[in-house]
Order: sequence, then C-alpha cells, then structure tokens
Amino acid sequence: MDKTLFKNIASLFGIQGVNYLIPLITLPYLVRVLDPIGYGSLGFALAIVQYCCMLTDYGFNLSATQQIAVHRGDKQKVSKLFWNVLGCKAGMALFSLLVVSAAIYWVPKLNDVSIIIYSGLLMVLGNVLFPTWLFQGKEKMGWIAISNITARLLAIPLIFIFVNKPEHAYVAALITSLTTILAGCISLYFVWLQRWVVWYKPTLTDLAEMLRDGWHIFISTAAISLYTTSTTVILGFISGPIAVGYFVAADKLRLAMLGLITPFFQALYPRVNATMAKSKREGFLLIREILKWQGIFTFVLSLVMFMTAPLLISLAYGEQYDAAVPVLMLMAWLPFVIGLSNVFGMQTLLVLGYKAIFSKILMTAGIINVILILPLTYFYAEVGAATSVLLTEIIVTTIMIVVIIKKKIPLFKGNLNEV
Repeated sequence: MDKTLFKNIASLFGIQGVNYLIPLITLPYLVRVLDPIGYGSLGFALAIVQYCCMLTDYGFNLSATQQIAVHRGDKQKVSKLFWNVLGCKAGMALFSLLVVSAAIYWVPKLNDVSIIIYSGLLMVLGNVLFPTWLFQGKEKMGWIAISNITARLLAIPLIFIFVNKPEHAYVAALITSLTTILAGCISLYFVWLQRWVVWYKPTLTDLAEMLRDGWHIFISTAAISLYTTSTTVILGFISGPIAVGYFVAADKLRLAMLGLITPFFQALYPRVNATMAKSKREGFLLIREILKWQGIFTFVLSLVMFMTAPLLISLAYGEQYDAAVPVLMLMAWLPFVIGLSNVFGMQTLLVLGYKAIFSKILMTAGIINVILILPLTYFYAEVGAATSVLLTEIIVTTIMIVVIIKKKIPLFKGNLNEV
C-alpha cells in the first residue's frame, strides 16, 4: 500500500466516520422524538428520494471514475468529462423531480408524506454538485473528506435545535439536504482552486455518449435498488410506517458497520483500474490480496454484529425497538456477503470490461428480490424484508463466482505469467 492509497483510504474512513458518527449521535434522539411511526415515515420518504439520487448518479461514480483514472493527466479530456457528467446529472435531476411530483399527486401514500419527500429532494441538488467521481478518479479523496466533514458536522446541532416532535420529520430531511448541498459547494470550490478543469460546452452528442457509456452500470445500480431502496418502499406500502421504522433502525446500524469497509471499495477501485491497465498480472495479484484480507475482515465484522445485535439495538434505541433485533441479526451477515460481491463484481468483472454481464446479474437478482419480498413482507413484515435482502445478496455473490469460473478469469488460481 503506497502513500497515496493509504491517504485515500484514511480520508474515506474520515468521511465514513462522520457519516456514521452523526447518525450514532442523532439517531437515538430522532427515534425517540419522532416515535416509530414518525421515524418510519421519514425512512419511507427518504427511500423515495434515493430513487432520484440513483437516477442522478446514473452510474457515473463508476463509469466516469474509470475514465478519469485512465486520463487523469489530460486536462482537456478531464474537463470534457466533467462538464458532460455535470450536464447529464442536472438533466436527470430535473426529470426525477417531475416524475416524483406526478407520483405524489396520484399516489395517496406518497401524498401523505409529501412535505418530507420535497424536503429530502433538495439532496438531489447536492448530489449533482458533488463530483465524487472526479476526486476518486484522481485519487484525491482528502478533499472529499474535508467537504463532507465540514458540512455534515453542522447537521448535529441543527437536528437537536430544530427537531423536537413527531411532526418535525420533514425538518430532519431538510437539514440533511441542506448540508449535502453545502458539501457539494465546498467540493466545487476545491475543483476551481486546483484548476483541474477548464470550460467545455457539452453537445448533445457528448451527453448521449456519456449516457451510453454509463448505461450498463446504471442498469446495475437500478437493479441493486430493487433489493435495497425498493425493500423499504415495498415494506412501507405493505406493512406500514411502523414496520419501516424497525427495519430502517436495524439497517442504519448495519450501514454503520458496512461503513468500515466502504472506504476500501471506493479507494481501491481506481487503483485496480490503473494497475490492470498497466499490467494484468499485477492487477490480478492486487485483486487476490483484496479478496483475502477483505474476506477475513468482513467475516469477523459480521460475526461480531450478529452476536451483539440485542445489545446494539438496546443501546441505540431502547426497549421500544426490540422488534428490530431479529432484523439486525439477519442483516449482520450483509457486510461479509457484500464485501465478497464487491471484489467479484466491481473490482473484477467491471474492471475487465464485463459491464453487460455485471448488469444482467444484478437485474436478475433484483427481479428475484421483488418476487421474494412481496410474500415475505406480507407474512413477516420487517423480518421478511431483511430475509429477502440477505438471500438476494447471497444469490448475487454466487452467480458472480460462477461467471468468473466459466470465463476462466484467474482470480482464484492460475498462472498469472500467462495473462
């Protein structure tokens, strides 16, 4: 691990630390002030907003990161990518706003939480402004850390001051959105300060090309949403906001644990791309090392979370959230399963150019999850939702292993001198 990679991982740990430190500080307060029904309504509304963020991202955090990593020294190329991606994201944000507004008008359950949804939709603007893909591609994650940490720390006092009753769920969403916008503005200031880009006027051809390049990754992220974001939405429609409250409460703790390994995912992806472009042998050696150490770490992490689930729920939320314990015990194994699928999928299949196969795997898994989640949430509410997510992630990982073996990709064994 060289100095640059170490600094990037440390910076991303700083971001994740703040991203999960804030919930750990504010979450016990929010779940008590908002009550399960208010907190569930907030989780349900923000899940709708996540659809818009997903559409706005359009897979650029992977496709554009990959291009920046390869062309990071070419200022003209980087500038063209920057303005093209920004133009695409702005158009997607506007489209998502129109679609959600129409859905709120026609769907009563969405209309009931419309003020929370609109408060959270400002988060999409922050998503447009924050060029995470540019910083990742250039392996300059330290500035991402500064932008995020500075803005998000402001959320702590604001939540304690302005959120103090169940009707204030929309205020919590608004605070999150505004701090996200601030983080985006700070990050753009850094881009301007470093003179990384010059003005380039995107053409319709340029924008269409960017959309085509990111299409398979977008389909992949859309498929992932079928067993992540959609789980919360479907649970809300079938079982109501209280079940969503229990599910989201457990999921927040799971995400906090997953945050311990996410920095490795983000920092290693551009490094694996750059290494593989120079030498496939060195690239596969790097992936093998990632698989070994990431597998060990995530297994231990999942085991600890499974064994301490009752204690974690009790400390974070109190007795009124005891129903979230079995949910967390199931979801405790997700960091291990997701850690493996990240190596097999993002660090291997995507890096080697198997974008179409990657998206097909996730689309298949997303469809399977929708089939599973409908009966499981109907009969078992939040526990059924957690079961569906875990089974789907296991299916994703298993299919990826089969594809790697069938394609004779030398990830597990083989003479790398012949690569």
